Amino acid sequence: MSLHKIMVVEDEEDIQKILQLSLQQIAGFNVKTCSSGDELLQEIDEFQPDLVLLDVMMEGMDGPSTLKKLREIGNTTPCIFLTAKSLPHEIEEFTQMGAIGVLSKPFNLAELPEDIKKIWASKI
Repeated sequence: MSLHKIMVVEDEEDIQKILQLSLQQIAGFNVKTCSSGDELLQEIDEFQPDLVLLDVMMEGMDGPSTLKKLREIGNTTPCIFLTAKSLPHEIEEFTQMGAIGVLSKPFNLAELPEDIKKIWASKI
């Protein structure tokens, strides 16, 4: 399975734009952004991403709740959590929820695509 299409779920518009720019311009990924878990659930079937980058802390439905909902509806798209909460026990908790990895905020935008590719290669 190759990695081409990424959905970014992030409620901060500035971070959305930065992530989209980094992933499209540096790595050439096809990127769609969503501002909420609800928006992801509405649009994931149409976009059919290879990977979802999912912010942990969001208004309304948070990242873990969104991942749980995805799995409940039978969607198995791999997810990487984006979070400032990156202590070892927190990372372990997120991977036990079903995330294939965790990327810590703030990110190095130049390294972000490679970090995503490394997680993808080690888990898929």
